[in-house]
Amino acid sequence: MTLADLDQGDTEIWPDNWPAFRLFNALSTQWRTGPGGATGLDYSVVREVAILIGIKKRQIPELFPDLQVMEAEALAVMAEA
Repeated sequence: MTLADLDQGDTEIWPDNWPAFRLFNALSTQWRTGPGGATGLDYSVVREVAILIGIKKRQIPELFPDLQVMEAEALAVMAEA
């Protein structure tokens, strides 16, 4: 992706989605990749990264499905490129 691929306008994130977005954003360098490109996030670091950004351990299972939705969409967008 390049800056040209991004909408330059503001993007609103609903408060309920903010913790999952923060976690997804913090995991931005934790993609597993292969010869065909990204294959998914490295789930082995999710807990540690979540704790580092202030998410409580008990919240992580609640956020994980939202994280997977964002991961799937990001993979779909990357596959289009």
